[in-house]
Amino acid sequence: MSDIHFDIASLHAAYQAGIGIGEMIDAVDARLAASDDPGIFIHLASRAEMLAEAEKLGPFDPVAKPLWGVPFAVKDNIDVAAMPTTAGCAEYAYLPAKDATVVARLKAAGALVVGKTNLDQFATGLVGVRTPYPIPRNAIDPKLVPGGSSCGSAVATARGIVSFALGTDTAGSGRIPAGLNNIVGLKPSVGALSAAGVVPACRTLDCVSVFALTVDDAYQVFEVAAANDDADPYSRYLGIQPLTACPPVLTVGVPARADWTFFGDEAMQAGFEAALASLEKLGCRVVEIPFGDFYATANLLYEGAWVAERYAAIRDFMDANEAAMHPVTRQIIGGGRKLSAADAFNGLYALQAYKARLAPVITSVDLFCVPTAPTHYTVEAVLADPIVTNSRLGTYTNFVNLLDMCGIAVPSGTRSDGLPMSVTLLAAAGKDHLTASLARDIHAASRLSLGATGWPLPPRGDVRVDVDEGTIELAVVGAHLSGMALNGQLQQLGAIFARAARTAPLYRLYALAGQSVPRPGLERSCNGKGTTIEVEVWRLSPQAFGRFVAAIPPPLGIGTLLLDDGTSPKGFLVESAGLTNAEEISHFGGWRNFMADQQLRS
Repeated sequence: MSDIHFDIASLHAAYQAGIGIGEMIDAVDARLAASDDPGIFIHLASRAEMLAEAEKLGPFDPVAKPLWGVPFAVKDNIDVAAMPTTAGCAEYAYLPAKDATVVARLKAAGALVVGKTNLDQFATGLVGVRTPYPIPRNAIDPKLVPGGSSCGSAVATARGIVSFALGTDTAGSGRIPAGLNNIVGLKPSVGALSAAGVVPACRTLDCVSVFALTVDDAYQVFEVAAANDDADPYSRYLGIQPLTACPPVLTVGVPARADWTFFGDEAMQAGFEAALASLEKLGCRVVEIPFGDFYATANLLYEGAWVAERYAAIRDFMDANEAAMHPVTRQIIGGGRKLSAADAFNGLYALQAYKARLAPVITSVDLFCVPTAPTHYTVEAVLADPIVTNSRLGTYTNFVNLLDMCGIAVPSGTRSDGLPMSVTLLAAAGKDHLTASLARDIHAASRLSLGATGWPLPPRGDVRVDVDEGTIELAVVGAHLSGMALNGQLQQLGAIFARAARTAPLYRLYALAGQSVPRPGLERSCNGKGTTIEVEVWRLSPQAFGRFVAAIPPPLGIGTLLLDDGTSPKGFLVESAGLTNAEEISHFGGWRNFMADQQLRS
């Protein structure tokens, strides 16, 4: 049964059809053998161990255990009970007594650990070759680096050996390997996934990341694993939102063309241009953003505070066992010995200045789109120049955790030379759902097969989210629509897009006079004769809803709207007195169409 597809929906369908855990394990073994790659795993669970773990699951029940029988791999700087943790250094190895918090949560949901994967030693690198073990082979082209530091996790996922894998991401280690192996790499908001039981690289920045074949799978794993954890002082509750459909219009910031950096790789530049064209086809409004300050922030990562933090993480081991370390890793982390507390504080001061300068830039758009990597490198090229090539790979990743942003790398197409093209979507912390929602659309538009498996992207399910208990639906009709002038007010209150809809044919729409920001007024017809008007329905907490309503200026107010889908959310209505000198625009069918017409006329 080695032909079983391992995306979660397909695997669960196979279980429902009657295959057993043993057949799934057979498929894992067959794919691992077919890869002929001894560099992927450092430690493997035995068949007997996997069957014993599966026995504890009970009968197939994907409701009680949403990851029932799903095989996954764990980067070998994350603890799995009774499996050695090496962090890519045999002399560092220890045998943990318990699982890391994220591993425990995934096991509780029914997932089965296949083994521990190779990495750039002590998670220091973006290339995947800084290991004393065999270098994992890029799943798409073995001449290329697999990306790091989570190299084994990415390759295991791309080859379909596992359904998903855990990595870590401090500077791009959960995104670069995903981009170079044609898979999804979800880097959550810092603190959303507990780092308890993870060997630290930079404890203040470290994230556990998720590699998967699809966005749906990556986000499902994220939802299961996310939790506040008292065992991790950097853990924080961010209110994980469900994966929903994208708003009809998103404002996407991209690096200004003058700031593009591809190091002469014309195929990667062309691939990024194609990805931006795809975004526009999906209805996004692409806005160029100067990227100099983002790049300057990225440069801080290997200066001062964060080099010292890497040294602090393994200081005792390194001072006693320096000769056991990979030479490049030793060179980089050893630089922390030369740094003073003053150097560290200078780095922190510089970061705070960039955060203050970039905060309004980050909030000026819904999210950002950047190339995941600026180029592909061969193993030969990286071994010949390990520092410069590694640094270049982090061009679009190194600043992300420093600026407290979330991100997801997603395949966007194939370059002209056949190599994978990937983009990464970035947003402020807590917007993981938004980046994943757009990534889902990008992946679907790419029509790519999954990783290196040749499996087609499975059909998309319905992502409409019903009203959660305790939240309030609000229908907006004008300047608060996605992509419009006041939509940011909803975003700042944590509103989540639910669906696009139309009113019942009972309303009239007017362009109001005397408004500082152009706004419409929606009036319910007194005689029951009207038309349908486009609206968007957003969901807010009661507290956020109250704050929103309190700020609404006259002549607007909130009432109950009747929609043509049979629902009746709260929504904007206008007082009749506010219609003085107003222009009826009902025939446009909505405010967005009216504003587009005004732009054409201007």
